[in-house]
Formats: sequence, C-alpha cells, structure tokens
Amino acid sequence: MKDLIDYLNSLTREQQSAFAAKCKTSVGYLRKAASIGQNLGERLCVALERESGGAIRCESLRPDVDWDYLANRTPKEPANV
Repeated sequence: MKDLIDYLNSLTREQQSAFAAKCKTSVGYLRKAASIGQNLGERLCVALERESGGAIRCESLRPDVDWDYLANRTPKEPANV
C-alpha cells in the first residue's frame, strides 16, 4: 500500500480527486484503506494500476492474488455448440 500512498502524495489535491474518479472511488476511501491495510477489490487494483500508468502495481496492493496467472492466461476457444 506504500506505492498507493506515495503516488497519491505526488499529486495535487485536484489530481488526486481526478485520479480517484477515474478509478470509480474516492481519495478518502483509498487513504483509509491504505492506512488500515484493507484488501482492495481486484477491479479497483486493476483500475489503480491502469490509471497510474503502472506506478501502482496490482501485485503490491494484493499480493494474495495470483496476478501472473491471470495475466498469462490464454483465452479458451469457444465451445462448439
């Protein structure tokens, strides 16, 4: 969560609000979650990584999720129906 706090602290208040809005959350929620070590949802982790340009990594936010498996998985062929 240190990456998240460091990233937020590198932004102006206006930039923080815009960043949080793009991630469909609030700055207050992000700061509270980081301060208590709350697990963020996987979708929010992805949004934070995407909107931060990779400065915040999903792996650092939720090390309990097997992100490598999800990233390297190839789509299955659709079943013939």
